[in-house]
Amino acid sequence: MDSMETRRNTIVELINENGTVTFSQLKKAFPNVSEMTLRTDLKLLDEAKKIVRIHGGAKSVQVVIGTDDYLSNRSVRNIPAKQKVAEKAVSLIRRDTTVFLDSGSTATLMARQFPDQSNLIYTTGLSCATELANLSNPSVMLPGGRLNRYSQSVYGILAVKELERVNFSQTFLGVTGYSSSAGFTCGSNEEAILKMTAIKQSEQTIVLMDSSKIGMKSTFCICGLEKVDVVVSDGNLPEEFLEECRRFQVTVM
Repeated sequence: MDSMETRRNTIVELINENGTVTFSQLKKAFPNVSEMTLRTDLKLLDEAKKIVRIHGGAKSVQVVIGTDDYLSNRSVRNIPAKQKVAEKAVSLIRRDTTVFLDSGSTATLMARQFPDQSNLIYTTGLSCATELANLSNPSVMLPGGRLNRYSQSVYGILAVKELERVNFSQTFLGVTGYSSSAGFTCGSNEEAILKMTAIKQSEQTIVLMDSSKIGMKSTFCICGLEKVDVVVSDGNLPEEFLEECRRFQVTVM
């Protein structure tokens, strides 16, 4: 394998690992490669459908086509930030209530720290259910539906119909990104509908989102800030987003 092919394979691996990579990050990763060469690499990798070029960088193909990427990939990104989000979120759980816990890497970390107390927990995340199985006191429910092999979660009309019959005290929601123009988004239409249903059925909606999600716009809209009560993050949210939260009276942790 020549150096050019090795470099391009490394670029694809870097983008897949991070989901989205800016051009400045690529320049930092390849300091001895010219900007023109890197732009050519991105152009040819995009044409080969190995990555997707966007303004200012590139995205993983899995993220763009609506799979939200493999959970195994997401679970090794931004671990310290996600751990901080999970720790904060656990402190909000109300004892003796019915809770919806979304799927995803941050939700899985939250499930791992869930207190062994009386709660009825509905989760669509198989990895979340596995973590919650270690507890004795909560009752854990997995709604029926189709398996999303990428996110290791349950989705579809059966899951939505089941959630429509439940009144939640709190919904802990995972998202792929947030932008001021699109609000909170994810990469799957059916998962967006399921998340919207959980929000509708809940007294309090809590979004789990580390700061890397800000400015990212995925394919399908979930909701805007007006539907959210609390955003739990890693403490590094930009001032512009914090100002939007204040405008909609959203609590930020």
